[in-house]
Amino acid sequence: MVVPVGESVTLRQTVTYAVREALSGAGEPVVHFVAPVAWHDIGDVAAGVREETETLLDRVAVWAREDGDDDLVVETTVIGADTYLFGPDDYARVIANYADDGIERVVVDPQYSPGGNVPILRPMEAALTERGLAVEEAPVDRPTRRGRLLRRGGALQFATLFGISFLFYQLLGGFAGTGFDVATGAVSATLVAAMLHRITFTDRLHLPTLGRQLVRLVAYVPYLLYEIVVSNLRVAYVILHPSLPIEPRMVETECAVWGGMPLTLLANSITLTPGTLTVRVHGRRMMVHTLTPAAREGLFDGALERAVRFVFYGRPALAVATPRERDDARIVEGDDGADDADSGETVVTGPAGGDA
Repeated sequence: MVVPVGESVTLRQTVTYAVREALSGAGEPVVHFVAPVAWHDIGDVAAGVREETETLLDRVAVWAREDGDDDLVVETTVIGADTYLFGPDDYARVIANYADDGIERVVVDPQYSPGGNVPILRPMEAALTERGLAVEEAPVDRPTRRGRLLRRGGALQFATLFGISFLFYQLLGGFAGTGFDVATGAVSATLVAAMLHRITFTDRLHLPTLGRQLVRLVAYVPYLLYEIVVSNLRVAYVILHPSLPIEPRMVETECAVWGGMPLTLLANSITLTPGTLTVRVHGRRMMVHTLTPAAREGLFDGALERAVRFVFYGRPALAVATPRERDDARIVEGDDGADDADSGETVVTGPAGGDA
């Protein structure tokens, strides 16, 4: 059997169950513990992720040998390190590829969360079942889980939030640069950072990663301004056209980005470009109002999504398929849109742009 592993409060129980099941079955008792880790986590987001994952696998192997006997064979492997994992199908694919060599059974930890805070365990199990694998959850005693409001803070979190708050305060004051504005801005930013730096960021910040992301963000700003200008011109053409050729539709898209900051940047970038307006965000799923077919084409082609991935995950993330290729975008409202959604067609025409 193969057991995907990750840090969880029930991992120890899952290991015990998997070992017991392996020893009770026919044939040689073999358990494969695998840890799917996306290469972007290893190479860019957190350089120590692979080392931490291998340490976790070593710990799991020790547990398995404690619970087993001399006949038990324990295999541990990091998988997925050469691909970009952003959804349940991707995690299921790398696990199924590993299981191709005669493995038919998958045991999963009920508390396993391969996407971090993103709830993809159930869809991943369904995708594994579709690939012909027998999937079961380990019967574990689940402790009561309460979300933590406060997370580990640090000087970098404090300084980052202070800088953002201070610059926003100066922006509201028109960057007057007076002593009063600077002093009150510093006081306000200090209060905001002191109270919120342990709440605002979902993960601890890493200075090298943050530096690379800031450099890429600087490169992203001119691209976003270009998209805003082009979209403005297209919307102006539509408004000035005698027949006013608008086709307002609601579009639902599942974004290939993780975390609050990437989603916030993408949602606001979509809203800033004329012709599109982000109406609602739930998890990675966005509901976007589009004014013209050209605006919808941009969403289906994922130009802004691709640029935001570049900011947070680097150049290799540009290779991820577009929403159209992933079948992750559809028209959900409007006379023509309803027909398109029912038929599964998402063929529209031009680049994204925010609402007039």
